[in-house]
Parts: sequence; structure tokens; C-alpha cells
Amino acid sequence: MEKKDGGEGKFDLEERTFQFALRIRQCVSTHRWTRGQWTDLKQLLRSSGSVAANYVEADNAASRPDFIYRIGVSKKEAVESRLWLRLLGATTTAPPAIEALRPLYREADELTRILAAILRSSK
Repeated sequence: MEKKDGGEGKFDLEERTFQFALRIRQCVSTHRWTRGQWTDLKQLLRSSGSVAANYVEADNAASRPDFIYRIGVSKKEAVESRLWLRLLGATTTAPPAIEALRPLYREADELTRILAAILRSSK
């Protein structure tokens, strides 16, 4: 599991997943979206929050199988967030919104890779 002391070379994945969900919420509330994008936005809000929530659950797991299960769910939700971000990017024509979505997509991809690595090393 990840270190939480914020020391040099260490990172807090709980905080990183929280910040991801927060940045999604800020992006959604900052930009104008079409009615056709509302469903994708709702799904993105749910999946990004679930990345963080399931990581917190994994970090406080009662057993190794519970930890593995929660990390797996968190990874799946990161993959889903990446999909919704991709769909929003493909249906958005406003340059500011597109620019806001790019780093969020990259972060969803990085979180997916990190969580996949944790999952692989935990099995």
C-alpha cells in the first residue's frame, strides 16, 4: 500500500484519487455542456468519485481479498472515467472545455495504470 507521510519520493494515492474526483467536479461546474452530454457527465461524476471511494475502502480493508476486490473496483471505475472523458472530448467543440478534459483524461489513464500495478502485485 502507498505511504501517506508525504515524504520525498512518496505519494498519497488516497489524496490523488480525491483530487481527481474534485477536479472532475470543478471541470463539470465550470464549463457549458449540451443536453446530450448530461448523461455522460453524470456517469463521469459517479465513476470518478467511485475511484476515490473504493481506494479508501481498499486502504482500510479488513482482509487481503477485500483489499484486492476494492482495488479492482477502483481500477474499473478509473477505466470507466477515462471512457466518459473520451466521449465528452469527442462531443465537445468548445476549446476551453477540451483543454480542461485533456489533463483529466491523462490522470484517469495514470490512475488506471497505478491501480492495475497494485492489483497485479497484490495477487
